[in-house]
Amino acid sequence: MEENMEEGQTQKGCSECCLKCLSGIPYASLIATILLYAGVALFCGCGHEALSGTVTILQTYFDVVRSPVDALDVFTMIDIFKYVIYGVAAAFFVYGILLMVEGFFTTGAIRDLYGDFKITTCGRCVSAWFIMLTYIFMLAWLGVTAFTSLPVFMYFNIWNTCQNTTLVESSNLCFDLRQFGIVSIGDEKRLCTASENFIKMCESNELDLTFHLFVCALAGAGAAVIAMVHYLMVLSANWAYVKDACRMQKYEDIKSKEEQELHDIHSTRSKERLNAYT
Repeated sequence: MEENMEEGQTQKGCSECCLKCLSGIPYASLIATILLYAGVALFCGCGHEALSGTVTILQTYFDVVRSPVDALDVFTMIDIFKYVIYGVAAAFFVYGILLMVEGFFTTGAIRDLYGDFKITTCGRCVSAWFIMLTYIFMLAWLGVTAFTSLPVFMYFNIWNTCQNTTLVESSNLCFDLRQFGIVSIGDEKRLCTASENFIKMCESNELDLTFHLFVCALAGAGAAVIAMVHYLMVLSANWAYVKDACRMQKYEDIKSKEEQELHDIHSTRSKERLNAYT
């Protein structure tokens, strides 16, 4: 009988410990972190492969040749974008961890106001710094989303023309890379619907795959923007809670000091009266 009671108490203690641990998890920050990682992974992975597909399309069907000298051509720009993607992936992996840690500490500060973790001015400054930094990153991701929509629009025009080749057989439409700034004005690189390279490009998998990879990269950038907005709401709410909790903590400290002073005054008067009576 005693063993059953001990087992029941042990199970109850484990369940209470699990519930306490689960209650300390910042679920809002966790959701935002998962959304951020998913968006960044989608943008970086699909964007990198889409850029590689773009190089293949330019070299195979548009006959664009890489510059032999160290000039800033379209291939050099694509290589730079790939390195930027590597940096973005690493930077936001670390930033997501930092925001999760900040969410855990803020949740602990709110729940355990008088525990081991004390709300300090440094903690509030860190929260305010994260709010400003997240706002800047949100604007940066908005710019990345707008920039990613440009190749999506370009590939959509080509892909849509390939899907409607029967409608454009009578007219000879041409795609000139100079219109998009991919090549210089003096370098004429055009691909017309009546050419053999255009038909091969439409029948190949590179165009369809690259177009949909850019669409996925655009969706990933949009998910990162939503994650940044979510983080802003979470950080602003945490900062407000921490600020109110800090004020409440100061109020409780002042109140306890006043009560202690009143208690000391009453104790002193009681002693004086007792001494006078004696």
